[in-house]
Amino acid sequence: MLRYNAPPTREGIVTDKDILTMSRREAMRLHLLHQALEKKLTQREAARLMDLSERQVRRLLQRVRREGDGGICHRARGQASNHRIPPPVKARVLALFRTRYRDFNLVHATEKLAERHGLQVHAETLRLWARAAGLAYKRRKARTHRRWRERKAHRGELLQFDGSHHDWFEGRGPRCVFLGAIDDATNTVLGHFYEYEGTWPALDCLKRYIRRYGIPQAIYLDKHTTYKSPAPPTLEEQLRDEAPLSQVEQSLAALGIRVIHAHSPQAKGRVERLFQTLQDRLVRELRLHGIQSVAEANVFLRHYLPDHNRRFRQPPASPADLHRPAPPSRTLNQLFCIRTPRTVRSDFTVAHDGTRYQIDQPTRAKRVTVEEWLDGTLHLLYRGQSLRYRPIPRRSAASAPLPPRVPRTPAWTPPPDHPWRRRLLPPRPTGGRYHGVQ
Repeated sequence: MLRYNAPPTREGIVTDKDILTMSRREAMRLHLLHQALEKKLTQREAARLMDLSERQVRRLLQRVRREGDGGICHRARGQASNHRIPPPVKARVLALFRTRYRDFNLVHATEKLAERHGLQVHAETLRLWARAAGLAYKRRKARTHRRWRERKAHRGELLQFDGSHHDWFEGRGPRCVFLGAIDDATNTVLGHFYEYEGTWPALDCLKRYIRRYGIPQAIYLDKHTTYKSPAPPTLEEQLRDEAPLSQVEQSLAALGIRVIHAHSPQAKGRVERLFQTLQDRLVRELRLHGIQSVAEANVFLRHYLPDHNRRFRQPPASPADLHRPAPPSRTLNQLFCIRTPRTVRSDFTVAHDGTRYQIDQPTRAKRVTVEEWLDGTLHLLYRGQSLRYRPIPRRSAASAPLPPRVPRTPAWTPPPDHPWRRRLLPPRPTGGRYHGVQ
């Protein structure tokens, strides 16, 4: 906008009323109109330069002759818009934003105002109202400059996976972790709440994703001990030039999924930004619905995540889907399990997790693999074949009470002048000094 000073008054003083504010386009039009008034341009030429009709140019010339330079300004300037929101609606919106949605971001607050109260307000309008009323609202934090990485072009080409530890229930329930997987090309999200971040929850969440969308080509993980084994390599692994694999890496390798470990949180920024969004929006949604347990939150996710995906999903650069079909359920259960090698004893028993198991079939196995499936079942395998077994009940303690303990009598110690001691003592000297005594 340009500020144009009108000619000074008779007293030579320019007041605020004499200052005319106009846009660059209006200033250009005013210059061309003055040229037309001075007969330096024809009305047709002025209309062509201003991209207006000759009739509109004649109207503007009449207004400038009658009102001066102020005639170029629009008639509605300074007046309230006919489309403005009524003051009672504005007051109600600010009251709700001040109390119920005080910690919501602006976009999320406008969504809830429209969904739960029927108040249609744009986020920028709410920002201006809040700033004018002196209300605090959430602003985006300044981010450190980092090199931009282009999204993968195909669905299923790269999956980012991580866990977010947060007070999701704001003190209404126990602290838990949200394990989430996001497709790099489309922002499609699948997640689940768990009590902790470990091998069992990670395998369960990844199995849910594969059942829903298929097997991705690669997966981006951090260096948490759940995803990357901290154990030193064994001699056999050193000879094969291999690194030890965690249980999660073993399951992913069995499906042919390439594992990439990020060196920093910023490397897998897509899933980190997802957690920022969920910690902002999902926490408020859980509060509005009064959810205070992990089980209730997982039921709520069945309805929340599809709506989240519809809102934030991005179209991929290529329509091809690189997800491979998921294997049958039994194969998937066998792959996503915890495997532990165990030694077979001479009586064909195996000890595992404090319990002994009897193998009920003849076998030459010296070592077997114990597989713990996610459904709670236990399987003993030798060279890929399942073995029949049964648990051996632990021995119960004797029901009869133990006899009272009889205190031991102290051993008899012979006196110093006992003949047994005299035989061991050196002979006493006769006549003379003895131990320094005359």
